[in-house]
Amino acid sequence: HSAMEPLGATTVFLVICISCLLFLSVWRKMSGSGKLPPGPIAFPIIGNMLQLNTKNLPQHIDELSATYGPIFTIYLGSERIVVLYGYEIVKEALIGLGDEFSGRGSMPIFEKSSKGRGIVFSNGERWKQLRRFALTNLRNFGMGKKSIEERIQEETRFLLERLRNTHGRPFDPILFLNHSVSNVICSIVFGDRFDYEDKKFVTLINLLDEDSKLQRSPWTALYNFFPTLMDYIPGPHQGIFKNSLEFRKFVLERVKMHKESLDANCPRDFIDAFLIKMEEVCEGKFNVESMVNSTIELFVAGTGTTSTTLRYGLLILLKYPEIEEKVHEEIDHVIGQSRSPCMADRSQMPYTDAVVHEIQRFITLVPLGVPRAVTRDVNLKQYVIPKGTTIFPVLKSVLSDSREFPNPDQFNPGHFLDENGAFKKSDYFMPFSAGKRICVGEGLARMELFLVLTMILQNFTLKPVVDPKDIDLTPESSFVSNAPKSFQLCVLPR
Repeated sequence: HSAMEPLGATTVFLVICISCLLFLSVWRKMSGSGKLPPGPIAFPIIGNMLQLNTKNLPQHIDELSATYGPIFTIYLGSERIVVLYGYEIVKEALIGLGDEFSGRGSMPIFEKSSKGRGIVFSNGERWKQLRRFALTNLRNFGMGKKSIEERIQEETRFLLERLRNTHGRPFDPILFLNHSVSNVICSIVFGDRFDYEDKKFVTLINLLDEDSKLQRSPWTALYNFFPTLMDYIPGPHQGIFKNSLEFRKFVLERVKMHKESLDANCPRDFIDAFLIKMEEVCEGKFNVESMVNSTIELFVAGTGTTSTTLRYGLLILLKYPEIEEKVHEEIDHVIGQSRSPCMADRSQMPYTDAVVHEIQRFITLVPLGVPRAVTRDVNLKQYVIPKGTTIFPVLKSVLSDSREFPNPDQFNPGHFLDENGAFKKSDYFMPFSAGKRICVGEGLARMELFLVLTMILQNFTLKPVVDPKDIDLTPESSFVSNAPKSFQLCVLPR
């Protein structure tokens, strides 16, 4: 008999729970929140965590949109998320209602390290001012004597030298690309590039590398849904906070050096510009905190994304040698071998430009977009989205729209060329998102992608180590972003 009792108690407990759930869900529908976009039924505390395939959320979201249409609601933990799916609704929200959709969605794992004081994770007035400042200073001649274009060319020459030194042997391009891309942002932020052997530089790159691994860990996803609880639980996610302290130490040390040699009339880099601005405005938004965070964000956001895109681009070209061949022809025709490519060449190189665009479209680096939030209650279609709700603008749904890009799952530079082979712009090209929170580094990233790829292909032919047919372009998908599976290649001087 005694064995029965706990079972009985459990059953009664479950019945009570289920009744409460049913009551709650009915009550939620009646209490006017029925104006929310539809979505799968959510449970208290855990939301839809059990129904969602969080291993491959982007794919699952495709499936949900088939059921619920272009706008629907899901709950990750107790976090309510409204998903925007497809060009029309993404455009209507992010561009048409730019101000309302200009909030940054909650990403606790990053907020804890930045405390909402940088560009990426801040909101309101602070965000507006820091963003404006960063944009001004990332424009071509923001700082110092070298234009950003020259900085990219200089760094890429070091990359080419390292590629030559592989002497046609197979290698994994990940480190070379990380170093180069990272050094471009370093020279903009810290005033100079680092030697590839530099201990501090090596440490920084290792931190970045470790962070991107940690961000793929399920622990980190859990932290984002249950931050208060996870703060007390040891696990890989705690490593992210440790690393962010290391970054801070490094930046603060640089700031100190900059202060000592600052010339207010001649800023050398982003940190100088920031220090001068702090002198001028003497008010809260521009302080050491926000400088350190903005610097770290530019560094982190400016390294992994571009480097991953380039690496994915190389893998795609290995798979399609005929596309690489056409780029080679265009380079030889427009630039030749006697000088370095520059941005002015791009308008004469529609095919190469189309290849760069198609790489970004095809790989969909951030399939769900970086989460936004609405800054006040918003009416969208027939629904009401309450202030502060997190928004996923699904960029993948725009970049693989089959009406705009026939056979979107195929890599085809023709997606960006008209019938005469001229470059064809598309409003659906949103790899940097859209609206008021479009990527701050878009201009820099596009310069890097064009110049680095063109400079590599001007000097080398890529040679795969396996049969191109066997190259697998499926991404390693994480909750946040796509990356190519790791691979090796050889480069042969042309």
